[in-house]
Amino acid sequence: MLIRYIRFLAFFALIFMGAQGAYAQTDTLKITFKEAEKAFLDKNLDLLASKYNVDASKALVQQAKLWDNPILSTDQNITDANKKFFDHSNGSGQVFVQISQLIKTAGKRGKQIQIANDGVQIQQAQFNDLLRNLHYNLLLDFSQVANLLDQRKVYQTEITSATNMVNAIEKSYQAGNNSLKDVIRLKALNFGLQNDLVEIDRQINDLQSELKTLLAANQTQFISPQITFNNTDTTLNAAALAEQAKTFRGDYLANRYLLDQNVHSLALQKAMAVPDVTIGSAYDQHSSYANNYVGLQISLPLPLFNRNQGNIKNAKLMAQSQEYTVQSNEMQLKNDVYSAVDQYRLSQQLLSTNETDFYNKYDQLYKSMQKSFQQKQVGLQEFIDFFDSYRETKLKILQQQLNLQKAIADLNFAVGTTVVTPL
Repeated sequence: MLIRYIRFLAFFALIFMGAQGAYAQTDTLKITFKEAEKAFLDKNLDLLASKYNVDASKALVQQAKLWDNPILSTDQNITDANKKFFDHSNGSGQVFVQISQLIKTAGKRGKQIQIANDGVQIQQAQFNDLLRNLHYNLLLDFSQVANLLDQRKVYQTEITSATNMVNAIEKSYQAGNNSLKDVIRLKALNFGLQNDLVEIDRQINDLQSELKTLLAANQTQFISPQITFNNTDTTLNAAALAEQAKTFRGDYLANRYLLDQNVHSLALQKAMAVPDVTIGSAYDQHSSYANNYVGLQISLPLPLFNRNQGNIKNAKLMAQSQEYTVQSNEMQLKNDVYSAVDQYRLSQQLLSTNETDFYNKYDQLYKSMQKSFQQKQVGLQEFIDFFDSYRETKLKILQQQLNLQKAIADLNFAVGTTVVTPL
């Protein structure tokens, strides 16, 4: 049974070494977040597509500024008494020509232009919100990949140490100085580390796909984030940041502009109750009381039954509904900012200078314990316990660093602009 288990561990190790070789051969693109951010802004396809929506809404403003076209109509005889087609010679036949122009009253044209301008602001705010969300995803994916690569180094260090120990203890076992139990114990430990490393590689692979999509990067490249971790002390005023968020948050601004558009739409619907005037002129060759008659025409509908009551009420209710939506959105915005500030402060506290010094000394202690085990100054059980404790501590350090990076991303996302420069 033990021999089968040893064979299984050896087989898994061969698979793992093959995966390591494939990983190492990947074309690697080393990139800082600033460089990634520039590539994201220049190449991201979702952003490029969304920009066209803004331009399209600007075209509607241009359309709203245009006047209505004049209307030209004519009426003339096809045949005369002598059955001649379109014969108007010698004063025979009949020709009627009319031209008219619609004149909008109550400032309708200006109100329509304002509504179209509101549409541009809404599209721009929605574009900014898309940018905010994608930028947030970019920062998270970038930080997570960097963090997983650091985790990978921890496991690689321990796997190298565990492999060396396995080789040494097998020789000792063959010499009769150690039991088979010790050999199996160390091989099981090494197997567990390799299994965890494969899971880390799986997570990295998933995040690589997201990063390449965000950056429109080459599919054959491996993106290696270059991060210099720096826990700077930043003083934040949550109340001031909440007010600042009102000028940057695309989702909040889109709702504000939509409220403005609804208010302007209500004003337009009230103006629609005022009749428009059509002014024109007509020429009549023979059918009027006098030949070659030229007349002035003025027409307008009489608002006796339809005074646009339904549309006015609808616009009023839509504006009232959107006002509550804006209030709810503002409340959520403030809660997001205050929560993000608190989380950022907490993450900063967990990575103090004293704790960083402790982490560095812990690395030194790991090397010392490894040397002591090789010199048989500490037993196998004691070393394995420290081995596990070291790995857990290093992973917690990396998790706290990732938490701080996520807190920075959450803070910038909540405010809608860069409050703390990431990475």
